[in-house]
Amino acid sequence: MILYGSTTSPFVRRIRIFTHAIPVEFAVMDIFSGDGRKILMAKNPTLKVPFLVDDEVNVFDSRVIFRYITEKFELTPISWHQENALTLIDSISDSLVSMFLLSKSEIDTSDDKMFFNLQRQRAGQVFSELEKQCAAGDFAEWHYPSICLFCLLDWVQFRNMADISAHQHLLSFYRANAKREEVIDTDPRD
Repeated sequence: MILYGSTTSPFVRRIRIFTHAIPVEFAVMDIFSGDGRKILMAKNPTLKVPFLVDDEVNVFDSRVIFRYITEKFELTPISWHQENALTLIDSISDSLVSMFLLSKSEIDTSDDKMFFNLQRQRAGQVFSELEKQCAAGDFAEWHYPSICLFCLLDWVQFRNMADISAHQHLLSFYRANAKREEVIDTDPRD
């Protein structure tokens, strides 16, 4: 199995952490130019990372990759409550990645425009809900939703995309997991 992606994507990183103890090769690629773009276009019609190639099977999305690996290795699936938490994490991740890409395209995302306002509103709502879930102990164990939450929080700080300082439970969760071996091994800053 080969996982394709960039070292900075929070969606790629979550799969890298999840598969830390599973034999999955990681192929680093620049999805915006050169050979990386050609590979992406040939193997994943969504033109997004991560994607996984397992012999003749191509899997196109981090959530589907998680499910594929969970089934292939007969791991414990996540609960419906955890699926909902993952939807929250994915929604804010998608919003902030879009805002980041717009900023990299020299578009001022601080403008008072409907799209930008909706993304900021979503971020505020979702961070507040994740704070409540974290306080309730929903992320006390290190499972796939916890991995995804950690990757989101670390990416937000790495890219300076949101201020989470008011969310003490999220910050405590982040600090408690920052020294895990698989987290350190996948740090996008290295």
